[in-house]
Amino acid sequence: MTDYKVLFLDIDGTILKPDDTIEDSTKKAVAEVKEKGIEVFLATGRPLHEISHIAEELTITSFIGYNGAYAIYNNQDIFRSPMNRMTVESYVNIAKNNGHELVLYTHEENIFSDLDSPVVKEFISAFHLQKNNSYSVDVLDKILGITLINLSENEPALYEKADPSIHLSQVNVDGLRHCYDVIRDNVNKGIAVHHILELLQIPKEASIAFGDGMNDKEMLSVVGEGFAMGNGHPDLFQYAKYKTTKVTNSGIYNGLKSLGLVD
Repeated sequence: MTDYKVLFLDIDGTILKPDDTIEDSTKKAVAEVKEKGIEVFLATGRPLHEISHIAEELTITSFIGYNGAYAIYNNQDIFRSPMNRMTVESYVNIAKNNGHELVLYTHEENIFSDLDSPVVKEFISAFHLQKNNSYSVDVLDKILGITLINLSENEPALYEKADPSIHLSQVNVDGLRHCYDVIRDNVNKGIAVHHILELLQIPKEASIAFGDGMNDKEMLSVVGEGFAMGNGHPDLFQYAKYKTTKVTNSGIYNGLKSLGLVD
């Protein structure tokens, strides 16, 4: 059996169920793999300043946040990669000109285009965001990630044309399908995972990842054992080695059990 060393777990739709709770089977699985000496990372599009409650519940101290722009290993910073200022500014202008809202994530807070907008309030409520502020040009050099809000199906192209090195990934959360994460080709979960494997001197074959959204495709592609959740985006399954059960049906536990890592 492979001597697995590291496990990367997406949060929304992978660890967290639609009601924002974590299954007991998931907690059990994470605890068991940690007892075996396997490092566990939360790997999320979320800002890291908003996930401490999840980390504490699972006793996890290593993270990839902002879709790969910032990583921490055992509470120590590994790397941080802000977005290009001109790209951020152009996205702010495109959103303004097309009636869209957006959130810009810094290391410390969530910067919204309009905190009074109903779709922004819906977004804040869905992710229980606490550290929110209004947009100003002062933040343009500090942006680690962006989520675009209130886009119709054909409108991601407006942003992708502005910077060919970026693509948009639909947020795989019920009720928020009009939201898109901004993913850089050279900064994403997969590249972050690759850096961490090199840093910790862990071979690809000894790494495992679970995800459900299109922002997980790079991560599932670069690990040895990539699992797409049963509730995952239909286009994600081609990037995963395995398809496990849904987040509401012990998806993480069943995937790890298939590898012989949990009882």
